[in-house]
Amino acid sequence: MQYTHEHLEIQKTLRRFIDEEINPHVDEWEEAEIFPAHEVFKKLGNLGLLGLNKPEAFGGGGLDYSYAMAMAEALGHISCGGVPMAIGVQTDMCTPALARFGSDELRREFLAPAIAGDMVGCIGVSEPGAGSDVAGLKSHARKDGDDYLISGQKMWITNSLQADWMCMLVNTSEGPVHRNKSLVMVPMDSPGIEKARKIRKIGMNSSDTGLIYFDNVRVPQRYRIGEEGQGFIYQMQQFQEERLWAAASSLESMEDCIAQTIEWAQQRQMFGATLADQQWVQFKLAELKTEVEALRALAYRACELHVQGEDVLELASMAKLKTGRLTRQVADTCLQFWGGMGFTLENRVSRLYRDGRLGSIGGGADEVMLGILAKTMGIAKRPARH
Repeated sequence: MQYTHEHLEIQKTLRRFIDEEINPHVDEWEEAEIFPAHEVFKKLGNLGLLGLNKPEAFGGGGLDYSYAMAMAEALGHISCGGVPMAIGVQTDMCTPALARFGSDELRREFLAPAIAGDMVGCIGVSEPGAGSDVAGLKSHARKDGDDYLISGQKMWITNSLQADWMCMLVNTSEGPVHRNKSLVMVPMDSPGIEKARKIRKIGMNSSDTGLIYFDNVRVPQRYRIGEEGQGFIYQMQQFQEERLWAAASSLESMEDCIAQTIEWAQQRQMFGATLADQQWVQFKLAELKTEVEALRALAYRACELHVQGEDVLELASMAKLKTGRLTRQVADTCLQFWGGMGFTLENRVSRLYRDGRLGSIGGGADEVMLGILAKTMGIAKRPARH
């Protein structure tokens, strides 16, 4: 895959916006442990950046997924992890299934305002007892006339304290665990919803993360995305784009970390020479940059095949696995070269060290990715679920 002039112009526009509207405020938002999502998303919506690959009929750009990939990569220019993650939730995590399988009525009510930046969305999958094991979630919806009554909990939900709606994966029947779930659009101001707690984290501080309770929340059945019982399948498809987004959005932040470390190493005097004069430092930084480029090639190949309509479960899982591990490796190695300066809160490298740790947990832990790969390679059998 190779970016065209149009891809590069989108990245140029986004990086200019980041320099003017986001990076000057990141330190303040990190300290506050939240950022003004509605304000930032509206400005992004005005630039046409929240629905590049979404249908034109609902305000999107009607472009292929490579443009969303280019945007995700440019989001790595933001000097923290929390804000780009929140934007990625809006563009690549809580809206793909809605755009692909939602009714026109549902897309007018929820997708169009999300693309315009008038509404903030979140994706409700993880629960206190079901994170990586999506099939094990316990929240449920029972039918009452033309409505669902939803009860349960969702935890670790990005954007949820500011969100206007949640794309919620919930059990809608008592059938087999892979065929009893549906994705339902839930307005977050509905009676019975309690935003119980803001979860404090060791990183991604500018992104709000919530524990949400649902107590007989009444939602029309017409708010269901697509067919009843197909939610698990729809969510697995959403995960593919989420994992490609994770890979693309990590590239620039890792490149910046390496570049800043090189600049520091060239200035840092040690034992009559600079840190950069040490061959060990040279070789480790060269190795890290090589690994970043290898990840880029994997992500681009997966994106190209995804645009062609092919199933990229295996490649997207590989990219997600590699992203989490490489981000940790880059941040840890570079922090070591910064020494005591790297162990300070205001250091950009230490921020990547904290923020990047989530990459091996969120969106499917490393071990889940390895399990998927073992199955796609034919060396592990899928356990029976009842």
